[in-house]
This record gives sequence, C-alpha cells and structure tokens, in this order.
Amino acid sequence: MATAAKHGFTQDMPPKGGYGPIQWERLKLKTVFNWKLTVALWAGASVIGFTGYFFNYKQIKREELEMRSARNCLLPILMAERDRAFLKQLRINRDEERELMKNVPEWDVGTYFREPIYITMPDKFHSPDYFEFMAHADYIDTCYRVFRRHLM
Repeated sequence: MATAAKHGFTQDMPPKGGYGPIQWERLKLKTVFNWKLTVALWAGASVIGFTGYFFNYKQIKREELEMRSARNCLLPILMAERDRAFLKQLRINRDEERELMKNVPEWDVGTYFREPIYITMPDKFHSPDYFEFMAHADYIDTCYRVFRRHLM
C-alpha cells in the first residue's frame, strides 16, 4: 500500500455531499405526435393513396387485358407445338423399335408378333401409355418426369 501512495493512486470515493436520490418513479414519455396530427397524417396518406389508385386503375386493367389476350392468342400455338413434339417422339419411338427388332423374324413395327397391340377403329388415334411412350428413354429421366411434381 505504501507503493500506491508514491505513484499517486487515489481511492475512488463518493462525491462530497453523497450521491443524489435514486430515480425510481415512472417517467412520462414525451409525445412526438398528438392525436390530431396522427389523424391528419393518416387522412393525407389515404387521400394520396386513393388518388394514385384511381388514376392508375384504368391503366392496370388495360395491361391485364392485354396480357390475357396475349395468353389466349399464344395458347393454340403452344398446344400445337406440344402435339407436334409428341408426334415427333412417337416417330422416334417407332424408328427405334424398327432398329431394335430388325433381326427378329416375323416382327412388324407396332404389333406384337403380328398381333395388333390395340384393337381400335381404323382411323382413330390411340394415345400410348406413359411408360410405352417413354420406353426408350433413360430410367432416371422417366422417374424424374413421373415424380417431378413431388420434387419441385
């Protein structure tokens, strides 16, 4: 302790006269906005918002109508492209079957040992089963397409 006095060390003591009283009562918060200003700000924001909505409503509806018309115009084209891709895949499947079974005697493409697979009317199109349609595809691709909605 004698060395502390040599270096000028002083004990931390309370101020003369002691500390002030401890504030323990609730302090009332200072109000930033009174109720009149709050209502005025709300009314002003509502008027500005409704005005902007009123002037933009017709333009928004016009753009929605244009987009709806564009979708309706493109839908037949997209359906035709889907049908075209489907028929191209059927043609690829048929060519693949012809190439695969070329060395098998008595094999006609589209039949099972000269027995027709489907008994249908002559000019009717029979849509193939999904796994028949994907017969020459990779197994992983087939499973992905079957369970795609569960994976997304």
